[in-house]
Amino acid sequence: MAHQIGIVGGDGIGPEVIAQGLKVIDAAGVELNAVHYDLGGNRYARDGLVLTDEIVDEWRGLDAIYLGAVGTPDVPPGLIERGLLLKMRFDLDLYINLRPFSCGPDTANSSTVFGPDAEFDFVVIRENTEGAYAGEGGFLRKHTAHEIATQGSVNTHIGVQRCVHFAFELAMERRKHVTLVHKTNVLNFAGDLWERTFNTVAEEFPQVTTTYNHVDAACIYFVDDPFRYDVIVTDNLFGDILTDLGGAVSGGIGFAASANIHPGMVSMFEPVHGSAPDIAGSGKANPTAAILSGALMLDHLGEHQAAERIRAACSNPETLKGSTKEIGDMIAARL
Repeated sequence: MAHQIGIVGGDGIGPEVIAQGLKVIDAAGVELNAVHYDLGGNRYARDGLVLTDEIVDEWRGLDAIYLGAVGTPDVPPGLIERGLLLKMRFDLDLYINLRPFSCGPDTANSSTVFGPDAEFDFVVIRENTEGAYAGEGGFLRKHTAHEIATQGSVNTHIGVQRCVHFAFELAMERRKHVTLVHKTNVLNFAGDLWERTFNTVAEEFPQVTTTYNHVDAACIYFVDDPFRYDVIVTDNLFGDILTDLGGAVSGGIGFAASANIHPGMVSMFEPVHGSAPDIAGSGKANPTAAILSGALMLDHLGEHQAAERIRAACSNPETLKGSTKEIGDMIAARL
């Protein structure tokens, strides 16, 4: 039976890389029924639509959403991000943001920091619906000399617990090690909730070893010694920062795939490189991150064999050179 997939090509290079991802999925033998949605900065510029509740309700009936990238320079910063991406995450309760990072000859990329022979493989599990991005806060006396701006961090026990539990379950499938990253010495309320919950969940998984890093130390280790990591779990803001750094040390943000997951429910999959409007239409965009995001989507859909074949087809990055379409054709041909 074909999987029902919502396609949001979006802006800039988004439609270009998603087209290659769909080509590769087809070459892997997985049938999709694609429903296309015209959303993003360009759509907003035309008629002011960002994302409606009716579209979100439609998405609840799908198996997954495959998104290219959204955002254009002529749309105010934050409008599309909060009105589309964050609304999607919050309304569909996509509480897990999963971002895998690996480099080496059998992966899609080699490290730009540690050299072509370096090999590491870790996953960041970022809580995706709470923290500083939940929208708590406001202004007092805005546009005066006495202006006050507050921005709270919302952390609930259930939100933290389900995220941490997901990380431990994932570690059981990998090398059985989980690192909690936070800033417990300063953020002593949110940090305390995260640490207590982490320790409680750890008791359910005696086979898994654990450690803790302050987020500033983790930034150093990402650059100095990423080989120490297996599964990392952290909050929304720290996860946003760390995953961009993870992309940089493992070959570049252009190779970074991501999954926004609610296990067992409709989930969304996207590359994290942005819409890159400056190279849109030039054929310069590398579609590998979109293709690997498609593989994550297939994992979510239970198509694990096809997902592994796609990841294998993306290996040996030095042999994948050319235009956006040419790289997509080469990966599809390997399948």
